[in-house]
Amino acid sequence: MLIAFSGGVDSSYLAWAASDALGADALAVTAVSASYPENHRRMAEDVVARFAIEHRFVDTHEMDSDAYRANNPDRCYHCKSELFDVLATLRDQLRFDAVAYGINTDDTGDFRPGHRAAAERGVLSPYLDVGLSKAEIRALSRAAGLPTADLPSSACLSSRLPYGTAVTPERLRQVEDGEERLRALGFRQVRLRHHGELARIEIDPSELALALDPQMARALVAAIKPLGFRFVSLDLEGYRTGALNEVLVEWVDFGASQ
Repeated sequence: MLIAFSGGVDSSYLAWAASDALGADALAVTAVSASYPENHRRMAEDVVARFAIEHRFVDTHEMDSDAYRANNPDRCYHCKSELFDVLATLRDQLRFDAVAYGINTDDTGDFRPGHRAAAERGVLSPYLDVGLSKAEIRALSRAAGLPTADLPSSACLSSRLPYGTAVTPERLRQVEDGEERLRALGFRQVRLRHHGELARIEIDPSELALALDPQMARALVAAIKPLGFRFVSLDLEGYRTGALNEVLVEWVDFGASQ
C-alpha cells in the first residue's frame, strides 16, 4: 500500500498504522510542489525518521494545470487528480496493490471535491471505512507517540486564496512566509487569507485576545505588510475550517461534486 503522506495529523497516523501492519509493504509518499508548505515537509521527514517508515518524495505538477491555477471551487479536484495519478504510476512501477489517503469523517461535512478524484481512481479511505473522526485520530496518534497528535489543522497553501483568485507561486510564497511569521509571533492556529492587497488573518478564537493587544497588533502589521500587502486585517470570527467555502451558497449540488 502507498500512503498519500503530507506530514499532517491524519496522514501521519495512517502512514504509521500501515507501516506497523505491513512493514516494508507500506510506503509513505509525500508530494512536493509550490502549494506544499516547507514546515509540512519538515514534519514529514521527522515522522518517518523517528518511526522508521519507508518513505519517498515525488514531484507533482498541479501548477501546470490551467484548471488548477484558475482556482474555481473545484480546484481541489484538479490537485488531488494530479496527486493520485502520480501515486498510481508509482504504485504500478513498484507493483504495489493500492493507494490510500487520510480523509476522515469530519471532512465529509465540508465541500471536498478532492474526494471525488479519489473515488474515481479507486483510492482507499480507511478512516471512512471504520468511521474515525479527527478527535479519535488524534487520540490514536497520542497513544502511538506521534509528534503530530496535537498539530493544528493544516491544508495546502492554495486554500488561502479566495475562489477566482489565480493561484501563482508568488501568492503562495506570500501566504507561506506570512504564516511562518505569525507562528514566530507565538500564534499556534493561523491562516493568512490572501485578498490581493489585503491580508486577512484568522487566528484561533482562544488566541484573539493576544492578537487584539495594541502592541501585538502593531507587530502583526510590521510582520505582514513587507510581504507585499497594503492592508492587514484581523478576522474577528477567528480561525475556522473551510472559511473560504462560506461563499459557495450558489453551489447547491455539493453531493455531486463530492
